[in-house]
Amino acid sequence: MNIKARIIASYLPQFHPIPENETWWGKGFTEWTNVGKARPLFKGHYQPRVPADLGYYDLRVPETRQAQADLAASHGIEGFCYWHYWFGNGKRLLERPFNEVLDSGKPEFPFCLAWANESWQGFDYGARGRNILIAQEYPGNADIEQHFHAILPALSDKRYMKIDDKPIFMIFRPSQVPEIQLFFKKWQDLAVKNGLNGIYFIAHTYDVLQYSPLLEAGYDAVNLVRLGDCFKNNNGLVTRIKRKILKGPNVLEYKEAINGLLGREEYLETCFPTLIPNWDHTPRTGQKGSILHHSTPELFDIHFRQVLDRVKNKMQDHRVIFLKSWNEWAEGNYIEPDMKYGTAYLEVIRKNIQS
Repeated sequence: MNIKARIIASYLPQFHPIPENETWWGKGFTEWTNVGKARPLFKGHYQPRVPADLGYYDLRVPETRQAQADLAASHGIEGFCYWHYWFGNGKRLLERPFNEVLDSGKPEFPFCLAWANESWQGFDYGARGRNILIAQEYPGNADIEQHFHAILPALSDKRYMKIDDKPIFMIFRPSQVPEIQLFFKKWQDLAVKNGLNGIYFIAHTYDVLQYSPLLEAGYDAVNLVRLGDCFKNNNGLVTRIKRKILKGPNVLEYKEAINGLLGREEYLETCFPTLIPNWDHTPRTGQKGSILHHSTPELFDIHFRQVLDRVKNKMQDHRVIFLKSWNEWAEGNYIEPDMKYGTAYLEVIRKNIQS
């Protein structure tokens, strides 16, 4: 079957309480805490955002995970890319939802993993300063092997997504892994020893200048996110005045951002573009946040068709598009139904994939 594109949606597992978050932020804290308390910062600012079909769910509930998968599958999304937290020396967080998906065999919906190899800092949740809550560490060879064996059951699962018959593994901060060639070699060797055909390593980066160096470092492909450059280039006089004098957020019209979200690299076989329906970081960071303003399903349709154009001439297995994101609600970056638009954004994907 000739497919238009493989849509892989980034999936945040932070919709259930864990002891660490409760210690740092209070009893019962989940991603919904910041979503629910968000308020408009200016006239026409779309906040708060209220979930519709799935409600304020808890990812410990299997029926919720099944409903998410059913919704994604019925709208042309191939699978979820779960954020995976491994801080070194076996320390993990937020692993329960994915572990339950893996252990139960349900939902029968494809998945892969992305290593969120970054220290957690209080700033992202509104705390003063950038105090380290938990540090990302790279202890060395033993930890590299322990990390591989910890996720081997997932890599070997029949639902695990592959490119070139190799399980996908994405790294969020690809340049921060020390001795990355050693990491690659150990994992590739371990993969073959355990009956796999290797690992397909994808570098996730916000810096287009890192595209070639990351490939030279040994990554198989790069998932390029140009969102940061769009906000960095949003420095017109009115914007500068609002941010400096009024201390307001960085507000960029979605319709103006669309053309900046893609470039020539995304036409290349080893560059996987990013599909972005919306963005609003203010539930986490308040006035310091960045906002893609006035996103609509109609404008998202334009953006999606531009993204599809970037992959249409690639080999079928490489027509990969990363959807950012399935459920990053506190970043205003989600495609799950909300009370304002319902499933309209999902319908854009289904219409364009199936037409």
